[in-house]
Amino acid sequence: MNESAPDEYDSPWKEAVERYFPEFMAFYFPDAANLIDWNQAYTFLDQELRAVVRDATLGKRFVDKLVQVMLLDGVEQWVYIHVEVQGSKQARFAKRMFTYNYRIFDRYDRPVASLAVLADEHPGWKPDCFGYSVLGSETSIRFPVAKITDYHDRLEALLTEHNPFAIVTAAHILTQQTRGDDRFRFQAKWRLIRLLYERGWDKQRVIDLFQVIDWMMRLPKELERQLWHNIHELEEHGKMQYISSVERIGLEKGLEKGLEKGLEKGMEKGKLEAEQNTLRRQISRRFKTLPAWADERIAQAGQSELEQWLDNIIDAPTIEAVFETDNSTH
Repeated sequence: MNESAPDEYDSPWKEAVERYFPEFMAFYFPDAANLIDWNQAYTFLDQELRAVVRDATLGKRFVDKLVQVMLLDGVEQWVYIHVEVQGSKQARFAKRMFTYNYRIFDRYDRPVASLAVLADEHPGWKPDCFGYSVLGSETSIRFPVAKITDYHDRLEALLTEHNPFAIVTAAHILTQQTRGDDRFRFQAKWRLIRLLYERGWDKQRVIDLFQVIDWMMRLPKELERQLWHNIHELEEHGKMQYISSVERIGLEKGLEKGLEKGLEKGMEKGKLEAEQNTLRRQISRRFKTLPAWADERIAQAGQSELEQWLDNIIDAPTIEAVFETDNSTH
């Protein structure tokens, strides 16, 4: 019996895109990446995106990123990155890309570049446009698409590249190819982990990419224990202490639930702080000031209040109006 948990793709993809966005662009969309000034800061605008495309009828979104970048020509633009990780075709995908694009443009009056990575297992499914015409009027969008299945015959080449998204892509492909074959997956996962050490990358990058691989390529407990034994020996021989940590040993000794709860609480706290800082930034940008009373309310707010206020700021005429609550929440 296969004891492995179901394969997970969305969390590792989110983590990788956020941590290594320039490398993500360079790997999948090199032409676009070459037009961006990477010496300037770029900003993820998750809350702003959520406020624009919150219509649930558009379908579940696995990884959606709105990123503000500076182009080499000095013009500030929005870049909308849509990474959809799914195992089946989605009939309304192209329409959703079209809808997101015009909603973001309508909200911010800025050019929007829509980009998509398709990580499903259907080689022939490559939607890259949507449009319609009526009474002589035409409206349409065409967007660049990167297809993971196009990399299947380049798997060995991927393992020699130094862009971290070559490893992410290889891990995704190998996860699909080894589904239902734990021994094959064990060998593939162990090979990818060895490559992380051979690259000569810094410790944090090794840890980050290991987490992506570990998230995707789930194994039964027995094979997980064997894998960690191999990692421990590799680090001992190489005199490097990267991912074979005290925390992982604790997991293997039965502290999994406690650590998971601690991690979950830490993630919730981090998300809360991120939303607080986003709201502070948006108020300062919109009203050119952040009164002490407003900062205090933000510091004491819970998740639901922050989400309400982040929605409110889109149209609020005053700072006071930002903190108003819908009647439905009373």
